[in-house]
Amino acid sequence: MLQNDLLLRAARGEEVERVPVWLMRQAGRILPEYRAVRAKAKNFIEFVKNAELAAEVTVQPVDILGVDAAIIFSDILVIPEAMGLSYQMIEAKGPWFERTIATQQDTDKLVVTDGSNLQYVYDAIRLAKKQLNNRVPLIGFCGAPWTLFAYMVEGSGSKTFSKAKKLLYTNPKLAHQVLEKITQSSINYLLAQVEAGANLIQIFDSWAGVLSPEMHTEFSLKYMAMISDALSKKVPVTIFAKDAHFALAEIKNNSCSVVGLDWSVNPNEARKILGANKTLQGNADPCLLYADYAEIEKQTKQMLNAFGKHRYIANLGHGLYPDTEKEKVKFFVDCIKKHSYAKTADKIHA
Repeated sequence: MLQNDLLLRAARGEEVERVPVWLMRQAGRILPEYRAVRAKAKNFIEFVKNAELAAEVTVQPVDILGVDAAIIFSDILVIPEAMGLSYQMIEAKGPWFERTIATQQDTDKLVVTDGSNLQYVYDAIRLAKKQLNNRVPLIGFCGAPWTLFAYMVEGSGSKTFSKAKKLLYTNPKLAHQVLEKITQSSINYLLAQVEAGANLIQIFDSWAGVLSPEMHTEFSLKYMAMISDALSKKVPVTIFAKDAHFALAEIKNNSCSVVGLDWSVNPNEARKILGANKTLQGNADPCLLYADYAEIEKQTKQMLNAFGKHRYIANLGHGLYPDTEKEKVKFFVDCIKKHSYAKTADKIHA
């Protein structure tokens, strides 16, 4: 039994005493304690694969920031690697793949992993659960198939992902083959995360916004729905599709419990579109935390009142930026935890 199950109750649409809060990239460079642990590993990938170190930084934000959930420290690109496409993480540049997907031969070489070669992630989950000692839930995650596909075809990060999109237009049959392999690998991986102790799963569709609504429906939402359907009977599932406000009406029909929103989405409009059966998560602009304390408090209260208390999880609209001051992040979390809602506001959003 969890001592603090606010996140899970909010995800299921149950009553909560207060709105739960956690932050994307909460285990990261904003914490000096994280940087000290990170220094023990030779590089980022070695860090991710060290279960003891990954578990330690997973738990840090719970102890230091007072958030209501931990999220396992890992990387979305462990799936392409487990499928046979290794990558490097270049400092200040991001991921880089020496080999990319362009042809049928490349696709045929990709394996559908049963998840067994990702044991280091499950070990980290079990260690983190032990250290959390039932204080708060643990969130597991994966990248959306389209987002992983984009990296696997492009070979690195990109503003446009034009190589990846080109393949969608010029060889959609091949694109679907790759996406199907990524999807099944992701399902196997996430089921193993749940077995290891993950209480909720989040799917990060980081590059949703580079696709048109029609392309996003065919090449992204379809596959996220498969993952959600496979997981949602076991644990709540969150879909976070960055810059995909156009997709909310279709996400409403997904089996996910929670919909993550970036800061470009109006809370009232999102609630109207998604209806009463989805929990909303988000959506403060991470840059708000560069402001002074008075402005942070003012805008945080506005956000909370706009979303209401029912079926809501407070978060940012994207991940924390590494140069954010730890004290301001803690202040943001505390503002959420001590916020009082007007009774009329509760009735409006119930």
